[in-house]
Amino acid sequence: MKVKNRIKEIRLEKGISQVKMAEDLQITRQTINAIENHKYNPSLELALKLIKYLDVTIDEIFELEEE
Repeated sequence: MKVKNRIKEIRLEKGISQVKMAEDLQITRQTINAIENHKYNPSLELALKLIKYLDVTIDEIFELEEE
């Protein structure tokens, strides 16, 4: 099973750049890019920060995709 996320879609809807989001969350833009492109799953701590930052629920941002 893969974890899919809608971070990029939600970030763009809210008009937030990768650079701004990275600065606000004190992580690199490359980390944001890797997460959005499904190359890296965020730690639980970062996932919770993303949920709070984007003001969404966990099921709005993450989905467990069955293969």
